[in-house]
Amino acid sequence: MNSEKIEKTAIDAPSRLRHGVRQLLDFIYPDKASDELVQTVIDAFYGSSAPRRRARVPGNSFWSERDNYVITYGNTIYDGEHNPLDVLRHFAETHLAPVFKGIHILPYFPFTSDDGFAVTDYREVNSRLGSWEDIGRIASKFRLMSDLVLNHCSSQSKMFSDYLQGHAPYDRFFYEALPTDDVSMVTRPRTHPLLREVETANGVKHVWCTFSHDQVDFDFSNPDVLVEFMDILSYHVARGVRTIRMDAVAFIWKELGTTCIHLPQTHAIIRLVRLLADFHPELIILITETNVPNLENLSYFGNRNEAHAIYNFSLPPLLLHALLNGTSRYLNAWQMRMPPAQLGCAYFNFSASHDGIGVRPAEGLIPDEEIGGMIAAIESFGGLVSYRSLPDGGKKPYEINVSLYDALAGTTEGPDEYQFERFILSQAIVLSLEGIPAFYIHSLVASRNDLEGVGRLGYNRAINRRAIDSATLLDDLADETSLPARTFTTIKSMLQIRSRQEAFHPNATQFTLQLGEQFFGFWRQSLDRSQSIFAIFNLTAEETTIPLMSLNLIGGDHWEDILTGEIIRMNATDISFRPYQARWITNNRKPS
Repeated sequence: MNSEKIEKTAIDAPSRLRHGVRQLLDFIYPDKASDELVQTVIDAFYGSSAPRRRARVPGNSFWSERDNYVITYGNTIYDGEHNPLDVLRHFAETHLAPVFKGIHILPYFPFTSDDGFAVTDYREVNSRLGSWEDIGRIASKFRLMSDLVLNHCSSQSKMFSDYLQGHAPYDRFFYEALPTDDVSMVTRPRTHPLLREVETANGVKHVWCTFSHDQVDFDFSNPDVLVEFMDILSYHVARGVRTIRMDAVAFIWKELGTTCIHLPQTHAIIRLVRLLADFHPELIILITETNVPNLENLSYFGNRNEAHAIYNFSLPPLLLHALLNGTSRYLNAWQMRMPPAQLGCAYFNFSASHDGIGVRPAEGLIPDEEIGGMIAAIESFGGLVSYRSLPDGGKKPYEINVSLYDALAGTTEGPDEYQFERFILSQAIVLSLEGIPAFYIHSLVASRNDLEGVGRLGYNRAINRRAIDSATLLDDLADETSLPARTFTTIKSMLQIRSRQEAFHPNATQFTLQLGEQFFGFWRQSLDRSQSIFAIFNLTAEETTIPLMSLNLIGGDHWEDILTGEIIRMNATDISFRPYQARWITNNRKPS
């Protein structure tokens, strides 16, 4: 490995930190935990930074209504002349600041496949993108989120090469099984064979590959693997990373005879990282990436001692279903059952990502036949579907691969003239819900399906990963009549309004409204109860109304739709809605 590691000396850790680390290591490694391992983990994580004497107390001050993220690859925007990371920095400083506060740069390390998620070196920046200096310049202006790809690395990494050659310590870094082992219970996100046969200095081995045969799974039952990742995490934090996306974390612990997902040791490792983060002098936010059914996903909050935030994976398919079918039936039922995030925790809300729209998180929330109807509609709009293997040898849809703008080209009845309005409504809902909003850069500029890219690269996810020429993008944004400009300007305007409303704090109160299936709506109230916002969305192409009395508007207050500036008259009978209109009705508009 490139080991330009920060020089470390033994950390004098607070007794509470040391005790907490020991308890967790005793659980994870009952036969291997020791005072020496405790010290090694602490030294690896903190590097040259001294831990706080007391842990941060979970609270609602970790974020505010001003927080949000843009999700992008380091080279999504390019100009053919400058480092892509420098092009991204210039675009972000010119067009994203000051409204957008955080940037999630998808894996920017050297890699061999999966557009960055088969990492060859965790301590280097891909030279085709730029350097650590470029990363540092972005981190100095925006809150930087970076991927910690915990579950696996590239089969062409130096770590795996050392494993094949039998070089310590990497000869014990990767999870092995036998072809005769019963793996029928293992939860699979893909359809390829789970085990890959490799020739090593120690003979033929079969390594575990959850995601592809180029992505070989680590063996976290070896504490040296945990220590290595604590050192990697320390290295990234020292270079400006402040939000850690724990990629594919649900799969990191394996035990034969189990599903090998969500195992207790996995949660304990996350608790360990959270404990270490809570004592770090910098505010380090952990976000878990677990593309699984809703209740399984919620478990990663733990008891306020695991992830600070979790991807709200059920939102994209539910939102898509609601807009394709003109009904809030399942979206509303899900939202009513969603618990408020605990103090110090937040939902990470998004409508689309670089991967696509997961189907698994809709399991148990949308009937299979209606998921099938949704998929059929999106396929008719040019979208694709990826599958996963089932224990019985069958397969089932895993995710829908499509640009979100094209996914909303119409309804299950076919294309119509409301694509733009429907798309903007989807973003308004993401902006309104309890939690922190995030926007994939291709959604910000309404990119279309890249079917040519799918054909060229040979995988479905390429459909929503188009590289954008910087000059073309800037020309589009300068033309206020273009689709990218209209989309970007509208989302940015809504964000500017949102960022001033305390009722949109990620932890502000939220109650779901019952307005009929045509509508999705909820009431938000600021933490100090000074501001209420009724966020209401018409999910149909019909002009319609709701009775004013269906909203509990406090008499004597001045009520206004802050998206349109329209005053809501208390003596009115109804509130009208255009097709796919969003309204934010508040009693306390915050000044610009």
